[in-house]
Amino acid sequence: MEHKKYDDQFYVLATSSLTEEKTYSLKHNDSFGVFNKYGDIIPFDKSVQGLFHEGTRYLSNLQLKFEGKKPLYLSSDLKEGNELFSVDLTNPDIIDENNKLKLEKDLIHIMRKKILWDGVYYEQFIFYNYGLVPISFAFDLTFDANFDDIFEVRGTERLKKGKKLPLKYENGKITIEYIGLDKVKRSTEILLEPSPFKIIQNEVFYNITLLPGEKHNISVTIIFASDNGKKSKNIGFLSAVKKYKRRLDYINNNSCEIFTSNEQFNHWINRSKADLITMISETPFGPYPYAGIPWYSTPFGRDGIITAFECLWVAPEVAKGVLNYLAATQAKIIDPFKDAEPGKILHETRKGEMAELNEIPFKQYYGTIDATPLFVVLAGAYYTRTSDIETIKQLWPNIEFALEWIEKYGDIDGDMFVEYLRKEKSGLFNQGWKDSHDSVSYADGTIAEPPIALCEVQGYIYDAWMKASVMAEALGFMEKAWKWTAHATEMKLKFSEKFWSDKKSTFYLAITNGKKPCDVIASNAGHCLFSGIATQDQAQKIAKNLLSKSMFTGWGIRTLDADEVRYNPMSYHNGSVWPHDNALIAYGFSRYGLKEEVNKIAAGLFDASLFIEDQRLPELFCGFKRRPGEAPTGYPVACSPQAWSVASVYMIIQSFLGMEIRETDDMIRFFRPVLPSFIDNLIIKNLKFKDLLLNIQFIKTPDNVSIGLLNKDVSVRLEVIY
Repeated sequence: MEHKKYDDQFYVLATSSLTEEKTYSLKHNDSFGVFNKYGDIIPFDKSVQGLFHEGTRYLSNLQLKFEGKKPLYLSSDLKEGNELFSVDLTNPDIIDENNKLKLEKDLIHIMRKKILWDGVYYEQFIFYNYGLVPISFAFDLTFDANFDDIFEVRGTERLKKGKKLPLKYENGKITIEYIGLDKVKRSTEILLEPSPFKIIQNEVFYNITLLPGEKHNISVTIIFASDNGKKSKNIGFLSAVKKYKRRLDYINNNSCEIFTSNEQFNHWINRSKADLITMISETPFGPYPYAGIPWYSTPFGRDGIITAFECLWVAPEVAKGVLNYLAATQAKIIDPFKDAEPGKILHETRKGEMAELNEIPFKQYYGTIDATPLFVVLAGAYYTRTSDIETIKQLWPNIEFALEWIEKYGDIDGDMFVEYLRKEKSGLFNQGWKDSHDSVSYADGTIAEPPIALCEVQGYIYDAWMKASVMAEALGFMEKAWKWTAHATEMKLKFSEKFWSDKKSTFYLAITNGKKPCDVIASNAGHCLFSGIATQDQAQKIAKNLLSKSMFTGWGIRTLDADEVRYNPMSYHNGSVWPHDNALIAYGFSRYGLKEEVNKIAAGLFDASLFIEDQRLPELFCGFKRRPGEAPTGYPVACSPQAWSVASVYMIIQSFLGMEIRETDDMIRFFRPVLPSFIDNLIIKNLKFKDLLLNIQFIKTPDNVSIGLLNKDVSVRLEVIY
């Protein structure tokens, strides 16, 4: 029996499943909340429910009782834009001390409305009497806060914790305080209006009498505060709703829209757009998509870059925010604990007590092998998409710094390939996108030993040199442009020579210590099509491999082939299906003109969305073979929403259209465009192209797809290659 390894100390414990009972999430910037369907926060062991702010759980218990009983559940739902969570409840039958019916069920309607805005949680309780006589009842709320760090919630054990102070109550405000081992006082301030008639410890009590047709409101406001952060301002529930709505209206009125002939596909697009907006936080450097709720609601380098790349064609401003943020946090010194080296791009950043105390290395952590080349790739793609040379000029020192890291620190042994080897045992053992401890193995199932050169990383490096060359030429650095193009060409030849497996017709997953190959079929090889490092012949063979019965489930491509020793469809990285992984592979297929293969992925993910609640593709799902009439099998601790999963729909659309927006060449290019079997026509509205907003229509014809520009008196070159 295999047990948790010491190398996987940041493993997310699955003592309970997020798929067992539906939960609902709210998020705004650095705060998020997870609630059950009643709108409560229930404190059970390792529960992820709670109100979190900057990596700390500021509320771990919030329970409503009606006459001491749990209300009856009616319904609950998020508004379309994810900004407001509403719950409908009613009273149960209430029996008095003489065992007689005191209050018949379903007479009092209880509505809960919740919103998060700028570090403050607002909730409205609205009681309405639908009975024919006056009704008096008791209503109480329980509050508590354990101030757990998010890593404690994930399962990381701590030897010591700080001190929780006695609860304070004055002037209608409850204050729960905690002094951490980092000497920072964190406090949860709970404001109640009107004030309760009684409070006992952490429970507040109300007595309410309602005439027939009368309603009563109770307002709860919770402010998250700490010594080392700004205290948020209480603006009130209605103002918070208005501000959130104005934000959504502004984004929607200034964003690209996509309509198709398939209403269910449209719903997938709209759901994904709302979730992506939710995951994007405003930073001093621009918008940044936080990775996922609940475990990764923070900036991640790799996740932010890939999310920005997925939606680059519809929302290039996201890429600009990501690039500026990562440039500002680029490593400048060597720090083994943080896996930092000059020029390296951030893996993740965390706030909270454990990060402050260095109990975890993630306060500002750089243990990722691929974020640095992907930073350069995104910069190059952003430039081609927008022709924004001024931003590239500002980023150029950071781009050159990243390229210097590749040569000086990334290529450990000077063989042109980039490897990873963590500097201290506190860091991540594996540092590619598949970063669980067992995600890289040899053909016999043995765990690979670092230093490890992953195949997809070499593709990212190749692409980084190519795109850096284009940017250098645009800036007038011709010698660097020629040098980097030559370097990339040489690397591509050497990669084919060293990484190609004739036995399995794919690229080795990795080459490890002692130049030993990991000769296993994995989805990583598909990323080599995304980057363009594969030849046309290799691409066709890899595509056949990835869509074989042992790799393609019917819902998507597995992370590991079912015939490999370590295959497990319920694992995190060894047989599961990841939407973003499939989207990148679909983009790669499209790059090589493999459109039937693109459509197979598009159809699989779309079908999966139809079976998943709200059509919200989670971080991953299990890699079991598709069974007729059944939904994909959920993964117990998958993040949802998760940025690079919800953004995958945009890359899927881009892939089947074969679309590349090249403002640098004043054109939009379509390479072998197709529409899937379930879409007859598609319209893109308000597509940003220089100073224009374009409307483009795609109509399926017997032979191919017709493409037309709907704008009048607009001259934009559309290049179509069938």
